[in-house]
Amino acid sequence: MFVRRRIEPITPTQLRTLGARGGWLLESPDTLRVGWGGVAASLALPHGLADPSALRAHLGAFDLRGDAGPAGSGVVAMGSLPFNRGAPSRLDVPRGLITQSAEGTWVTALDDWDVQRAIEGQVPALQEVQVARSVTYRPSPEEYAHHVAAAVELLRRKEIDKVVLARAVIGTVEHPIDCGALAHRLRVREPSCTIYAAPTTDGRRYVGASPELLVRRLGEDVTCHPLAGTIAIPPDVDPDDYHTWLLGSAKNLHEHSVLIDDVVTTLGRFYDDIVVDATPSIVTLRTIAHLGTWIRGHQNDPSLAPDVMELLNALHPTAAVGGIPRVPAYDLLQRLEPFDRGHYAGPVGWVDQHGDGEFWIGIRGVLIDGADFEAWAGAGIVSESDPIAEREETRDKLASVLSSVVLDRI
Repeated sequence: MFVRRRIEPITPTQLRTLGARGGWLLESPDTLRVGWGGVAASLALPHGLADPSALRAHLGAFDLRGDAGPAGSGVVAMGSLPFNRGAPSRLDVPRGLITQSAEGTWVTALDDWDVQRAIEGQVPALQEVQVARSVTYRPSPEEYAHHVAAAVELLRRKEIDKVVLARAVIGTVEHPIDCGALAHRLRVREPSCTIYAAPTTDGRRYVGASPELLVRRLGEDVTCHPLAGTIAIPPDVDPDDYHTWLLGSAKNLHEHSVLIDDVVTTLGRFYDDIVVDATPSIVTLRTIAHLGTWIRGHQNDPSLAPDVMELLNALHPTAAVGGIPRVPAYDLLQRLEPFDRGHYAGPVGWVDQHGDGEFWIGIRGVLIDGADFEAWAGAGIVSESDPIAEREETRDKLASVLSSVVLDRI
């Protein structure tokens, strides 16, 4: 039996360290959610997102008592899912959960878990960034540009509107990486992002700062905030001119509109009323900026409102990380990307017993295994894309992510 009770607020840095090092962390600008204490239940998705029904049934069977609380403060399953929507995966129900927002702080736990004792047992997260001992690109910069050129030729035939091609950098530092310290640096550097940390199916930890809300489902309402269209912003400059350029770039506006149309069409299968921002807005990160559009939907009949796992099944992968049309674009990236993405660009988030939940796209993250790290970045390729410019975009994204891990310029 799980018991939920309202408690006094806890220092966010303490909670962040607890979740990032060995539990689950999801910290948006308005809500901090931390799972700790080990796994109460591991809910398998043997066929990935293609069949989430068993997970919903298992999650609903847990008994929750105690104080009332907001969505996502009771019994929840948390985690990071692979990019491959059909790959076996899982979400975990932590033995303890802390949810903290402007509304208050709640702890939900099995047995009599002492959250204060767990927090006080944490060593302070003081580790600084380190010098990289080795760095390898997969594929190489030249190979990536060649793959982009091949994709552009196919896109010009109008068979596919957009495909997202990604590449990785893997490396090693001298000392094991403290995921708690990494999460703190990401929170400071990317205050508008959602900071996440979770175990992966291959035994590593995935820690990152995602700017992109894939889907939020609360009752009869849904919210998405897809991003597409990017520009790098040099340090110590006024970004206004770069923002103006991005808002007027035909290539980036086309890439963004393809994504928005696809998300709106998908949500239209489930919701009566859908409201879309009239024009995209600028989402500014530390070294880059994106075009973003808020999309909101409402289902007038509560009995017809899909749960968040159904929405994930319908939306993932969006054109922001896969392409459009979804199936041929996915087939193309499988041919042109020589390595499995793993958890990069997969959904990361939570779902509760009522089908409410939030999932972000797992980008701007680092996979950690002791002193080894791996990071990915992708670029949306359309028929107007320039291979060298797209290669440089992925370089800028990789450098931005890894600046929280290594001193070297990647």
